[in-house]
This record gives sequence, C-alpha cells and structure tokens, in this order.
Amino acid sequence: MISIKYFGAVAEATKRPSENLELKSSSLEDVLKELHLKYNLKNIPVKLALNQEIINSTEGVQVKKNDELAVLPPFAGG
Repeated sequence: MISIKYFGAVAEATKRPSENLELKSSSLEDVLKELHLKYNLKNIPVKLALNQEIINSTEGVQVKKNDELAVLPPFAGG
C-alpha cells in the first residue's frame, strides 16, 4: 500500500486530500494511469513527488510498499 497526497486542483478533483492505495503494479506509470481513470485527471497537469523528491519522468520509476506519492498542481513562478 502506498500513501497518496493530493494538493490544489488535484485535491479538488479527487474531493480528498489523501488516500492509501493498494499496489496492483510497482510501476509509477501504472499507478498514475489508475489515478487518471479513477478521477479523470487527464486534463489537470501535475507534478509528482515520490518520498518528497520531485519526479521529472515516470518512465522506469518503481513504487514500493509504504512509499508516499504527492500529486501536485503546476508550480507558478514569480
């Protein structure tokens, strides 16, 4: 099981600030696909942080039990 935290527009779309998810796959790409299907997030650009480190590409990234995934809205510069 992994812990997922949602922020900003993503939290609004999911109607929750966080949840725990049973792993059906250890691939971060598969976890993201599952979340997109569950919450229809395809229209919301997101950044991801796995265990508090920003992930620039999901390709080849594996998640494991007790990992924490943060799904963040785009960052604004200024």
